[in-house]
Amino acid sequence: MGMRSFLRAGGVRRIGLLLGPVLGLIAWLWLPVGEAGLTPGGRATAAIAAWMACWWLTQAVPLAVTALLPVVLFPLTGAASLAEATAPYSRSLIFLFLGGFILGLGLQRWGVHRRLALLTLLAAGTGPRRLVAGFMLASAGLSLWISNTATVIMLLPIGTSVLEMLRERDPDAPERLHRRLSAALLLGIAYAASIGGTGTLVGTPPNLVLAAFAREHYGYDTTVLEWLGIGLPLVALFLPLTWLFLTRVAFPLPARPLPGGRELLTRELRDLGPLARGERIVLAVFTLTAAGWILRPQLVALTGLEGLSDPVIAMIGALALFVIPVEPARGVFAMDWTTARQVPWDILILFGGGLSLAAAIGANGVDRFIAQGFVALQDIPLWLFLLALTGTVVLLTEITSNTAVATTLMPILAATALATGLPAGPLLTAATLAASCAFMLPVATPPNAIVFGSGRVTVGQMAGAGIGLNLIATLLVTMLVYLGGHLPLP
Repeated sequence: MGMRSFLRAGGVRRIGLLLGPVLGLIAWLWLPVGEAGLTPGGRATAAIAAWMACWWLTQAVPLAVTALLPVVLFPLTGAASLAEATAPYSRSLIFLFLGGFILGLGLQRWGVHRRLALLTLLAAGTGPRRLVAGFMLASAGLSLWISNTATVIMLLPIGTSVLEMLRERDPDAPERLHRRLSAALLLGIAYAASIGGTGTLVGTPPNLVLAAFAREHYGYDTTVLEWLGIGLPLVALFLPLTWLFLTRVAFPLPARPLPGGRELLTRELRDLGPLARGERIVLAVFTLTAAGWILRPQLVALTGLEGLSDPVIAMIGALALFVIPVEPARGVFAMDWTTARQVPWDILILFGGGLSLAAAIGANGVDRFIAQGFVALQDIPLWLFLLALTGTVVLLTEITSNTAVATTLMPILAATALATGLPAGPLLTAATLAASCAFMLPVATPPNAIVFGSGRVTVGQMAGAGIGLNLIATLLVTMLVYLGGHLPLP
């Protein structure tokens, strides 16, 4: 079996399955215990961390399965009690993401996301460049609030329908133009979903990983509004740069209007009919929830409800969908449990596992022990460290889950900051944003895989465009974080 066949057959996962516990055992045997080393609990924590990191990075088992290891291994090895190991799985930020998931599913259940996408496309226009811009705006806008995967799954059939209709309406157009438009449009949908997810706290899992780690490790609460100030500038700069790169450099497209594009989109929107009661209810609840996040300080001051946090607001919105009737006579509500079962519970478990690991690392002094190994880096300028870190994370997340990368790196970077004297906020924020910037390979992100699976985008097209965008992402994230776009952690 050749290397490519071996990898395709899951060889890396099989190796990782064995390598994880082996690395854990090696770490347990090799790490010193005592005054110059770790406590017994610290050594056990470090060994389990090595095991979990290996399984996360190789995806030897599902990510959520790895995240459950602390529940078993921490009590057995003395790294933490069962109560201490399991408490992080119910941290408040996990309920923020749960509420956000349910609100997003509400939008999808009643087709609100499709209507918003079509309105955005019609507003953008139907020239090749404008068409790509419209799909990218729709993709980025939706992925601010619903999952990147759901966004691409919804937009892909609309995009392919537009491409097929344009080919029928303009059969004399050069084949090269159709190929370029197809690649730019579909890659634009995928890339914009990844970019848009960085804009809000609930947009993509790595953002919540950072917020949860900041709460667990530094006692710092990240608000939805605060993250908008970090993520939206990146989206506002990176999205148009990506559009320019795709339509002018990677796949040059003309500006002339395409025949029939507006008619198709208008027909699709007309087929949806008027705004249904379910759509109006979900839109109202979603809008009020978003307003609650933004105006939370004013609401707390007005009502005196000190416990009105972002997670509480998210859960109020989510629960409201279950009790507001759409068709009272038939017992139909804005949300039902059949739809809610689609919540990615594995992501919530993954958050809990990462928080449990981070808590044990801090409680057992593993972070301080790791920090000793990074003292030699203390003279490196912050901008250079950020540039190297961002580039490394961008490449690493091409071959493994962005959530796994963020979860694995948080405690390591916190220890690095402690050892070097560099502020932790820029390091952790840069790694988090970079983890969502994987554009080269189909396996890098679900959006990449989905558009590649359409058969209209080749590996060469994705890799060629992705290399340039990875470089742009590295420079842009480094610049924004260095200029102050990060959490104010010590």
